[in-house]
Amino acid sequence: MGETKKWIVESEYNGVRFDQAINKKYPDISRTLAQEMIKNGEIKINNISGKTSQKLKIGDSIEIFVRSDETNTEIQATEMNFPILYEDEDIIVINKPYGLVVHPGAGNEKETVVSAILSHTNLSPIGAPDRPGVVHRLDKETSGIMVLAKNKEAHKNLAEQFASHELEKEYVAIIQGHIVNKKGRVQVAIERDPVNRQRMKATSVENGKMAISIFEVIEYLKNATFIKVNILTGRTHQIRVHMAFTGHPLLGDTTYGGRKFGNSEHFLHSNKLTFKHPISGKAMTFQAEIPERFKQVLEQLREGALK
Repeated sequence: MGETKKWIVESEYNGVRFDQAINKKYPDISRTLAQEMIKNGEIKINNISGKTSQKLKIGDSIEIFVRSDETNTEIQATEMNFPILYEDEDIIVINKPYGLVVHPGAGNEKETVVSAILSHTNLSPIGAPDRPGVVHRLDKETSGIMVLAKNKEAHKNLAEQFASHELEKEYVAIIQGHIVNKKGRVQVAIERDPVNRQRMKATSVENGKMAISIFEVIEYLKNATFIKVNILTGRTHQIRVHMAFTGHPLLGDTTYGGRKFGNSEHFLHSNKLTFKHPISGKAMTFQAEIPERFKQVLEQLREGALK
């Protein structure tokens, strides 16, 4: 449900980037939100989906689909079986379990983080219909802290914090081999792999988006290393791509050259998240304990399970 706004581009917007023009014309739509809506087809130009960077021309016809305050009812609520770390009228912070996708995707998964939360509370209607409240994502195989928005104002503010990299995001991971440097910084651009669209790859800054990861060794294991990683950007598969780039892919991450280990795909956990409350501005920090499967693998590797 929602309404469609129509706008014919005037001379003052001639030559202005699509996303910038939307933000200037409609200040309640941030540039970050405009980019998301353009990509999702909720903002169209001349009846077709456009690109965020394209330049507008006088007379272009813009249509903006504005979702109502009602959460999408097409997503069927499912049972919630993961812990809520914090909740108020604006946000909900959870500890996402391993093996659960955030929202329905190409696989048409019915059980997702979003569907589970909708069994408990409403989420912000901003963004694509299948991902209400979602301001950041974790891979299916990645566990740990996530924050979701329950209303439009909170959603817009959190999206801006993620886009401007104002948050502090810390992960823990198990990588193959013994990385030589106990501390290090990986600053390498990332782009989608043109051969396999399901994965990303390291590339030149001209072709991709710069990504920065800072790692520190927590413990050397048998032919593996337990590390902490702080990411200063939030690119898709960033830690997985960066660690593979160093020659030490995540254990079990066969997509990026890792060795299969047990039934798990890879060992990555969103351990800590610090951000400002989207309404009060208060600094908030949350930590999520390492899951049992992760602990068990660490013990196995301390005993020399990886030959």
